[in-house]
Amino acid sequence: MANLTINGKTINVDVEDDTPLLWAIRENVGLTGTKYGCGIALCGACTVHVDGVAMRSCGMTVSEAAGKQITTIEGLASNGALHKVQQAWVANDVPQCGYCQSGMIMAVAALLKEKPKPTDEDINEAITNICRCGTFQQVREAIHAAASA
Repeated sequence: MANLTINGKTINVDVEDDTPLLWAIRENVGLTGTKYGCGIALCGACTVHVDGVAMRSCGMTVSEAAGKQITTIEGLASNGALHKVQQAWVANDVPQCGYCQSGMIMAVAALLKEKPKPTDEDINEAITNICRCGTFQQVREAIHAAASA
């Protein structure tokens, strides 16, 4: 049993302490925007913010996340307005299949919070999410667009 604060709401989840945060978010809380990709914290499809830092939720346990502020893709928009990264994604036609996009958007939002005007080198270092459709050029364009917004 753990209390998790997700998107500003405290939620009691009845799971084992070593349950991956990803499964608690998807299966127990019902927020399915955070995706399962690889299960070993490499692909980034499961990226969420934990205390403002982009984290791969498949590699973090519920006990590690308890007491921290967790933001999922569903909580990124504010007062009904899309986050500037989400707006840039739409404007730059980034998604193809869309599966990796929620994790990619979360990683980019964290990058822009840390470095509001990232260089291409900053982007290469920070955004290690995998997109099987190969939309990396559109992602880079959207990152620069969001940074300029």
